[in-house]
Amino acid sequence: MREDGKMVVGKHRNTKVIVDLGAIKENVAQEKRQLEADQKLFAVVKANAYGHGLVEVAQAASQAGADGFCVAVIDEGVALRQAGFEQEPILILGVNPASEATYMASYNLSVAVSSLDFLQAAQPELLKAKLKLRVHLALDTGMGRIGFKDVATLKEAVAYLNANPQAFVFEGIFTHFAQADSKDTSYYHQQLAKFKELTGSLEQLPPYVHVANSAAALWHHDCGGNVIRYGISMYGLNPSGRELELPRPLKPALSLVSELVHVKQVAKGESIGYGSTYTASEDEWIGTVPLGYADGWLRRMQGFAVLIAGQYCPIVGRVCMDQFMVKLPANLALGTKVTLIGKDGSEEITAQDVADYAHTIHYEITCCLGERLPRIYRE
Repeated sequence: MREDGKMVVGKHRNTKVIVDLGAIKENVAQEKRQLEADQKLFAVVKANAYGHGLVEVAQAASQAGADGFCVAVIDEGVALRQAGFEQEPILILGVNPASEATYMASYNLSVAVSSLDFLQAAQPELLKAKLKLRVHLALDTGMGRIGFKDVATLKEAVAYLNANPQAFVFEGIFTHFAQADSKDTSYYHQQLAKFKELTGSLEQLPPYVHVANSAAALWHHDCGGNVIRYGISMYGLNPSGRELELPRPLKPALSLVSELVHVKQVAKGESIGYGSTYTASEDEWIGTVPLGYADGWLRRMQGFAVLIAGQYCPIVGRVCMDQFMVKLPANLALGTKVTLIGKDGSEEITAQDVADYAHTIHYEITCCLGERLPRIYRE
């Protein structure tokens, strides 16, 4: 514990997330080389940079040429400002109540806005505080999440922004694709047409017009806009999972490793873990690994394998809150490295492999890695 009573997270843990900042930089630099001269790249670092570490990833992305950042909530944007990102655009992609307008403006954060009501409620408070809020109007072209859906309401909001320059800076307009990572491109084209219809109704567009996420940047160069919101690909992961082949290689940045903290031999017929869901079919060596579902290694991973001494070792019994057990090939030494995501010798377990087994997406796997896990940064 620190003197202020707060826990120092992960200081003494033998389980860690290893983040290759060189991979982050390489992925960003590679995407920058694909952009047109007038296009910018905003690094998406929401959700603790998809589990990789907010500030550290933002610093690496900036060094590689990122022009701005996207976050999901106010606190993430404030954390970046307090970490020294004083001038770069920081866009909050999620909507927030108008009562937070002056706070967001005080940190020079750009905000997604999806209703005229927000603008009307925020305007008097911004005038009172003598602050201007940078606004990116969100357009709902088919995602069904946030945004203006028709020309009339969009024009009304733009007119209000233009009529209140003392309170607002109309900085951007954007949408988000629901299926840019799919082999079937019909819905993508439907959304793109809707975006062009909405933006085409305006007499003048704001400085930032952005539509491309990682998937669109990889497979749909026709989508236009002058900003790329570069998210999952920055971390070296394929936005489509296994559905589409990458047009160029990406370098995964994250590994998850631990070690054996207990090794024992169990006799044939002995059971392992809660619910006794695994029973040894012969005399077996069983190892215990010190992480569990409280760290984001969820119960559904029972039956999956990890790499130990270059071999795949199955998880036996239910994953516990803080520990799980594995079947070992032999009596291995305490402290032997356990690789959950990453390479060990000639073998590799990817975040996509984990996601496939868990019937989910790799986004969820990395985002679920909890704050108890220390992040170790390497180039």
